[in-house]
Amino acid sequence: MKKFFEKCYKITKVYGLTVAGAVAVVGIIIYDRARQQPVYSSWTTNYDPSVKWDYNWDRRQPDNLVKPLKESATDEEKLKHLEKEEQNVSKATRHIIMIRHGQYFDTEKLDKDRKLTELGREQANMVGKRLAELNYPYTQLICSTMTRARETADIIHKHLPDLERKETDLLREGAPIPPEPPSGNWKPEAEQFYSDGARIEAAFRKFFYRAGADQVNDSYEIMVCHANVIRYFVCRALQFPPEAWLRISLNHASITWVYIRPNGRVGIRTLGEAGFMPAKKVSVL
Repeated sequence: MKKFFEKCYKITKVYGLTVAGAVAVVGIIIYDRARQQPVYSSWTTNYDPSVKWDYNWDRRQPDNLVKPLKESATDEEKLKHLEKEEQNVSKATRHIIMIRHGQYFDTEKLDKDRKLTELGREQANMVGKRLAELNYPYTQLICSTMTRARETADIIHKHLPDLERKETDLLREGAPIPPEPPSGNWKPEAEQFYSDGARIEAAFRKFFYRAGADQVNDSYEIMVCHANVIRYFVCRALQFPPEAWLRISLNHASITWVYIRPNGRVGIRTLGEAGFMPAKKVSVL
């Protein structure tokens, strides 16, 4: 406070201001400087975020879709470049609604025998009913080619019979990346991570991206697949360490909803939601 009044006194001498005027000037200077400084939570000493959001994670930032300008570009060329960028600006939000398959016979060895249990079929029916009740303008239903995912998608499709149905091997269950911390009872061979990891990462890049500039309305896509795949997708989409995927647990036939904004921001509305099922019908394993 003493230094504050000393500054005020100096200003009155130099600029011939009244004391009140000098106080106002110094106050404005201090406020302006303080405004330029970031405000931090009381529990942190970091001066910068530990991790900053990568807005170009899908390589679809408008300036990334236009050929870079030369340093010698004219004003007219710069204007055309800005117009091209504007033409590539996304306008709509993409919603990806991921459904884990229902409970299945997990002790069977062959995929064709790993069918849904009776409870699993009930769960699939309940999530199908839930999706129909939400009544969003869904654009497609895509699922893994594994038996339990196909059967779950079949039951969901009965509630949304007009929805386009697709299947892909990219969404099959697998080992996406060695988890951290490591699992004590789940230890796939290293080569499984190499093969499955590349495929599941390819699936992420294929299905997760912001809407194109030609998409005017928000879209809602349903994806029926597996817990490991969904958990990995969530970590990648939110730019969390992908090795953290095994820290997440998902109920059978639960809803995990990811949205992708036009500016590249990503968030989740639900993670493993199963509140539409009676408690006695909820299962994980």
